[in-house]
Amino acid sequence: MIRAQNIFIVGPMGAGKSTVGRQLAESLSYTFKDSDQEIQRRTGVDIPTIFEFEGEAGFRARERQVIEELVAEERIVLATGGGAILSPENRQNLSARGVVIYLHCSPEQQHARTVRDRNRPLLETEDPLTRLRDLMEAREPLYRQVADMVVSTEKRGTSSVVKEICRRLTSEET
Repeated sequence: MIRAQNIFIVGPMGAGKSTVGRQLAESLSYTFKDSDQEIQRRTGVDIPTIFEFEGEAGFRARERQVIEELVAEERIVLATGGGAILSPENRQNLSARGVVIYLHCSPEQQHARTVRDRNRPLLETEDPLTRLRDLMEAREPLYRQVADMVVSTEKRGTSSVVKEICRRLTSEET
C-alpha cells in the first residue's frame, strides 16, 4: 500500500514532471496539480508574461504562495516548476507534506525536449544548452537535498517511469 499522502515532483524543465505527474495521479487515483498551470490560471497570463512584467522574483513569489496552498491539499500529485526548489520555504513545505520525487535527466535530454517550447523564459538566450547546464549545476544539489526518491527519465517513456515510481512507493525503498 502506498504510504504517501501527497506526492510532489521536482526536477529541471524537460524532465517530464507534468507528463509523469498526470499519469502517476491517474494510476493512484489522486488529483493532479501543476504549480505553473495554477499560477497561469490565477493570473490569466502565461509564465513568460509574468517574467516580462514582474521578473523572476515576482514569479517566484507567486510560486511560493501557490505551493504553500497546494501542499495543504490531500491525495495530490503536484508537479512543481523547475526552480521551485530555490526557495527554502518551498523545500520545507514539500518535505513536510509528502513524498518528494526528483525526476532527473541530463541537460542534453532537457534541451532535446524543450528546444521548440516558447513557454520557457529562462531559455530565451543565445545558447539554451549552456543555460540548462548552468541551471542543473546550480539546482541539482537542491533537488537531491529535498528528494525522498530520485528517478531517471533519461531516454525513458512515461509509463516506464510511472511504473518504477509506483513500485518504489509501495516498497520500503523510498
